[in-house]
Amino acid sequence: MSPTRLRYPPTAAIRVLIALAAVLLSVWIEFSPALSDGYFANEWLRDHFVRLRAAAVPETRITVVDIDEASLTAVGPWPWPRSRLAELIERLLGEYGAQGVALDMVLPEPADREGDLRLAKLAQFGPVVLAQAFDYGARSLPLRVGSIGGGSAASDLPGVPAARGFIGNHEGLRLARQVGNIGFVPDQDGKLRRLPLFTAFEGRRYPSLALALVAGSQVDKWSAASAVRRIPFARQMAAYTVVPAAEILSGHAPQSVLAGRWVLVGASALGLGDRVSTPLSPSTSGVMVHAALLTALLDEGAGQAPAAWPGLWLAIACSVLVALTAITTLPRLSAASNMLILGGASLLWLVAAYWICPHDANFSVTGPLACNLFLLAVAVPFDWQMTQRKSRQVLETLRHYVAPVVVDELLRSGLKDPLAPQRLSVTTLIADMEGYTKHVASLPIEAAGQLTRDFLECLTRPVLDHRGTLDKYTGDGLVAFWGAPLPIQDHADQALDAALKIVEEVARFNLVRQKQGLPALRVRIGIESGIAMAGDFGTSFRSIFTAVGDSVNVAARLEGVARDQAQDIIVGAGTAAMAKRHHCRLLGEVVLRGKEEPTKIFTPEA
Repeated sequence: MSPTRLRYPPTAAIRVLIALAAVLLSVWIEFSPALSDGYFANEWLRDHFVRLRAAAVPETRITVVDIDEASLTAVGPWPWPRSRLAELIERLLGEYGAQGVALDMVLPEPADREGDLRLAKLAQFGPVVLAQAFDYGARSLPLRVGSIGGGSAASDLPGVPAARGFIGNHEGLRLARQVGNIGFVPDQDGKLRRLPLFTAFEGRRYPSLALALVAGSQVDKWSAASAVRRIPFARQMAAYTVVPAAEILSGHAPQSVLAGRWVLVGASALGLGDRVSTPLSPSTSGVMVHAALLTALLDEGAGQAPAAWPGLWLAIACSVLVALTAITTLPRLSAASNMLILGGASLLWLVAAYWICPHDANFSVTGPLACNLFLLAVAVPFDWQMTQRKSRQVLETLRHYVAPVVVDELLRSGLKDPLAPQRLSVTTLIADMEGYTKHVASLPIEAAGQLTRDFLECLTRPVLDHRGTLDKYTGDGLVAFWGAPLPIQDHADQALDAALKIVEEVARFNLVRQKQGLPALRVRIGIESGIAMAGDFGTSFRSIFTAVGDSVNVAARLEGVARDQAQDIIVGAGTAAMAKRHHCRLLGEVVLRGKEEPTKIFTPEA
């Protein structure tokens, strides 16, 4: 029986698996509450969207009465007598005609009797909502302060956060008609983005402050709403009318900004400490958060809230579309083009997510971005590797000898076989350490090896930095050349640049050695330019890219001449003649081994 043939070639099958993994990653993020609700990148992006979308149109249905620093200065320090709070509420409901008033503060201890009685009557018979704060933290001793009020019996509380403790008002206020919760749990990064519409405690369900104010006795009609509401922050904080409490008490506040409105009374005075971090600002008065939720509830009640969209499924659809596109384009386009496509898809998704966010508070913006990033990190490199398979052997050989910038230029040049031997004008540099045997003779093997590596680092780095080709290491030295495999016009100057840099590197290395009490090292360098045969002269057993010719031999002889010269760099006549940026000073003439005629020698002037 013949084996079953695969429908796809192996690379195509791997490509499909990578695309499937990218989509599954997006699905996992979308369906995982820990990643969709608490993932910092998702919230960071949503925060930016919130700031961009927040409208500056004035909110004419809500007014915030602020007990600010100016009010404390004008009326008196906190805490105020309860009679003063009662007067504030009476003026708001009577003189100014407010539709309802909610206090964003808890009064756990009784104060002046007359004032407490007035507050109790207002809360029992008037459109006034008092506050209580539920505690959701796990404590060894549950927090129980004052008395809790309001709420309704509820046997089934799915999704409603359960409180473990509370801070309630004192017993004299227990008959209040409406009491709203102002407790909250910030996100992992400390920002307040959500408020519980309802809180469960000992079998009863308690509404939030904003919900108790706007819904009144009809609060149970909201029981089908999501228990924890992401606050849309649809308005900028400057869109809300804020009136100092002192102006209400003095009667100087204009009636037009209070009549018929819902009023929230809070405190922004720094000494009262009611400030939280929100997507709009790192320091927001707590009462403004309740105002933002109240705006959302009023919009919802008036049918003005954004219609619900299936953001989760739109995100998954986007991931599937991008993955299918990637399967098509990855084998056909360059890595750079595919990166641009994935980048463009990410930008388009961010634009789409910007419009989807107000319509779905729970989907994760980061799902499709994670899909795109996975494709960018895995699929693009995989396909790039596949397209480079045919030239990998050449590239690997080149990277052993040639500076990365030269390899890049070779690739751009489109040469069919850049390693084929050819006659080129090259400059050869040969360098080694003077007295190497003496320096390492008394050293342990490990120390000798480390010295050799450090010294070769001083030689190699300048060669590659100046676009040289590393031919080989010669124990304590190296052979390098310029002008092959990529012909360059200024190869003599490049070699001289590298030589001067080598001397600097060795000098810096000697400073370190001198601090350690070790003797200085001297580098000897010989340089010559001329025609040479350069290319891959290896066999089937081993590749070797090198240059051979008379100028290469002369460079080797000049390196030996440096032993008897005061200069570290000895340059041949060919290099001195070809150098344009460097001036080479004549040192004299010597007869090199294997030569019958004297040879002029030079040294570069730094």
